[in-house]
Order: sequence, then structure tokens, then C-alpha cells
Amino acid sequence: MSSSQQHADPETLARIAQAQTFHGRALDETKLPFRHLGEMIDRQCDVGRDRPYLIAYRDDTGGRREEITYARMRDRVDAVARFMQERLGLAKGDRLATLLVNEPETVVIYFAAFKIGVVVVPINVAEEPERIRYILEHSEARALISHADTAARGAEAAEGLVALATLAQLGPEGSPGFEPLDLEALTGGAPLTPPEDLTHRDEALIVYTSGTTAQPKGVVLVHGNLLIDAWAISHWHGFRPEDRLMCVLPIHHVNGMIVTLLTPMLFGGSTVLCGRFRTSTFWSRIRDERVNVVSVVPTLLQFLCENRREDLHPRLFHDFRYVICGAGPLTVDLGQRFEEAFGVPIIHGYGLSETTCYNCFLPIDLPPDSHRAFMRDHGFPSIGVPIACNEMAIHDAEGRAAGAGVRGEIVVRGWDVMRYYFGRPEVNRDTFAHGWFRTGDEGFYKLDEANRPFFFITGRLKELIIRGGVNISPFEIDEVLNQIPGIARGLAVGFDNDWYGEEVGAYVKRDSGAALDEQAVLDACRGHLPFHKQPKCVVFGEEIPVTSTGKYQRIKLKPLFERWKSEQFRDRKKR
Repeated sequence: MSSSQQHADPETLARIAQAQTFHGRALDETKLPFRHLGEMIDRQCDVGRDRPYLIAYRDDTGGRREEITYARMRDRVDAVARFMQERLGLAKGDRLATLLVNEPETVVIYFAAFKIGVVVVPINVAEEPERIRYILEHSEARALISHADTAARGAEAAEGLVALATLAQLGPEGSPGFEPLDLEALTGGAPLTPPEDLTHRDEALIVYTSGTTAQPKGVVLVHGNLLIDAWAISHWHGFRPEDRLMCVLPIHHVNGMIVTLLTPMLFGGSTVLCGRFRTSTFWSRIRDERVNVVSVVPTLLQFLCENRREDLHPRLFHDFRYVICGAGPLTVDLGQRFEEAFGVPIIHGYGLSETTCYNCFLPIDLPPDSHRAFMRDHGFPSIGVPIACNEMAIHDAEGRAAGAGVRGEIVVRGWDVMRYYFGRPEVNRDTFAHGWFRTGDEGFYKLDEANRPFFFITGRLKELIIRGGVNISPFEIDEVLNQIPGIARGLAVGFDNDWYGEEVGAYVKRDSGAALDEQAVLDACRGHLPFHKQPKCVVFGEEIPVTSTGKYQRIKLKPLFERWKSEQFRDRKKR
């Protein structure tokens, strides 16, 4: 499917191509483990056959366990791929949006799309209908698959969109206007062959991520991005076919999808898929399923520290090695508390959707003293050393490289760098201005005795808020605040929080004579924003700091919210 949207001018495309090289070589110049994801699925399912690929626990059935072998996974993938072709009318290059949760059916749908060259556009089920509609329209999605619980919101968001030809719903019966997709009824048929012209250059995934613009940006990732990052992650951690990873993160996000779905498939291992993270079952499931590694975000470490069970300690689990942690700000204090409480190392890392997933990790073979030093002795826990598919550097504002110990912007160049932001030429021009991907994050690096660069992230140059690993644009919240009667100017401020890394606060300047109080502001926001985006507290003031060019400086407002650093804010609707 050819897009009607412009992505980048020729000069920017040349810079993007430069940013997609690794030590001067393009991805075409290296040998990928597979030509595309469809080949990976077929070959690994043939090799694995009777071994378990997916062990799934469903939230809606009281934690019922389901085990799916590699052979069964291939049968299901082929059946759903035929359904997509024959019933949804999808072909290579078409875009398929999904409103799904952590269930085995979601994994099958992703893999089926990858196998026939259909591009997956995963949407967070917590998004409001206006945001869902924007993603459906902007991505030019031709079909949408929803869970039964999300079908109504999907239909509302899709109403009137000409390009969106088909709606489908998981289950034997579809809502009005939805094609039913019953995986249990889709059986039989000859093995399905991927399109002959499918290659590593074809698009596989468009992930919409919030940033410093009001609307989310569509990150376009190709088959080669996903394959090389999964290979590099597997290589770094030394994963083998007998290894088992656990997924507790949402698989609509690249962390859950790449680390704990695609990577195990690539190395022939197994994934324990949890419907959601629960402290009550986290350690027992690791023990019972003999999990080796689990991928988390800092928020989950905080929950585990606050809900310790003395009768269930991971030191007793002989198979469990460590937790991978990234996708949000980890503090020295939280890292130390977790490692000392549970005796489990944190392999800290860093990456973005725009660079597929992870770009660096702490080495897994660091001696304990060195590991502790890099986690605790430099003011920030190290995010580690670049993995074997990308380079990292520190640049100043003009794109000049900085030396060891000098703070600047973290930039990435390599085979896992995205194709571009979909339909955002201006953003692409700025993001790739110097032939590297500019992350917008501030950091520095230090060299160890072996001359390896250990990177550290110190903050953000951009105004993105990261709450519990979820990116939130402050401008979206600003729009809501500034429509509330009595507010002269309102700004969303991300402030440090022990539970979520960052939380959302509101700094408000009242209209003259307005009697607006905190509760009125919070109540007004609840009517327009999902809980994770809602301000949790309000600071009133008269002065808003600005730069010399008149730009608001949110970072200078963060200290005003220090009193809420240790507070855990809960969604009243879920109590």
C-alpha cells in the first residue's frame, strides 16, 4: 500500500540513511539471521515443533494457564493470516490497527500480519477515542481488530474513516459491523508461504509514541529493524533455546513485543505471557515456570519493593538470573533497594521505539563490585554499553561529539534506527539533523579499564513525561488545562515520583479574581483525560519561567512538586 503522505525531503532522507549505518555499513551489507519475520516464524516453528513457545496466563479466567507449542503457533499464525487475506482483504503493505491486550491471540495476530507483510499498528487500549481515531486516520489503517471489551470504542473512533474498510472482533460473535475472528474455529489448511517479494526492508510495525508535540508520532520500523535488535538483545544476554523469559509489560509497546515475544522466537526459547503485572503472582510465577529473565520498568521494581513476601524469595530460585530494566527513569536509590532486598541483579538498559527497542545494557558478566559501582557511584545508574547493532555518542547542540564525562544529548546510529516518523517531514528534519538519531535525552559516558563507554542518562532535553514507562506529551494536557474556566495559563509538569518514575502535576496561574481550587482543576481534567495522563496535584502561582525567546521552562517548575515525590496516586475508579 503506497502512502499519500510525505515523510521527508531528499536531504533529510540522506541523513536518515546515514543514521541507519553501523560503523559505516548499511544493514544491506550485513547478513541477517533471517530474510524477514515470516521466514523466522516458519523456520523456528519447524525447528521447535513440540517445544513450548508460549505459556499464557489469562487475567479474565482467574489465571488459567495455556501452553502453545511452536508447531501449534505456526498453525494458528497461518490460519489467521489466511483470515486476514480472505476475510479482511489485507495484502502486503496494508496497515492493520489493533486494540488488544496481553493474550495469546494478540501474539498470533501480530505474527500472522508479519508473515504476510501486513504492517501492525498497535494501539494502547487505554487511549481515548479521539486519540484512537487520530492513529487510525494518520496511519491509513485498512482494518482494525478489537477485543470484545474495546470494540465499542474502536467503532466510535473508526466512524466515517473511508480508508478503514473492515472491523474485526476476537471471539465467535462480532458486534454489529464487526467480522468475528474465532481462532479456535480457524483450523486446517496447507502451510502458508510469505510473499516472494517480502524482504527485511519492508515495513513491519508503526508504533505511535507521545513526544513533545500534541499529536503522537508514528514510528515506522521495518522487518530488518526488529530482526537485528532481537538478535543483538539475544546475543548480549547469551540466550539459548532452553531459556525462558517472562512478559509482564504490555505487548502493544516495543519493550514487551521485542524483548519477550520476538527475541525468544528468534533464539528458539519460550515466553511466559502474563495478562498484566501483579505483585501477588510475580515471584511465584517465576518460580513455578522456571523463568530465567524478566523485563520490567522501574515502576514495577517500586511495587515489588513495597510488597515483599518473606516466604517467597528469589534467592531460592536456581533458574532465575536477573531482571532487565529500562523504558523509564531508574534512580540509584530504587536500584539499590531492589538489589539488596531480593539479591537479584538489575541489568539496566536504554532504548526507544525510534531505535526499535534496546540500544545498550550493562554487561551481564560484570563482577559484583563493578556492577554495584556502575549502578550506584556516579549519581545515576549506568544504562550500560551499546549493543552490537548500533553506536551511541554524546553531542552538543550543533552535533559535535563530546568527550568522556561531558554532558550533552544522547544520539544513536545503527541498524535498529527507524525508517522515519510517518508523515512528519518537519519532525524528521530536526530529529536527524546531524546524521544521527537525536533522542532528546541528556547524558554522558565514562570509559572503563577496557575502554568501553558506559553511558548514563541524566535527564531530558525535551519536555516528554515518562510515567511508568509510558510516554506522555505535556502539550496534550496543557490543552485540557487551558480550557478550564478560571485558568489564565496551565502547564503540565512531570515531577520525580518514587512509584512511577515521574508523575503528572499541573502548574496553574488563575484568572484575576477566579476562586478556582485544586479539586476543581483535578475534576475538570478527569472528564477529558485517562487516569495516567491526569494531573494528580496542582500548584498555583503567578510567575511562569520562560527562556529569552519566550518558551516556557517546565523543568524549573519541577521542584515545586517535591512534596509529592513519595506519594502513590491511585485511580479512584479502580478502587
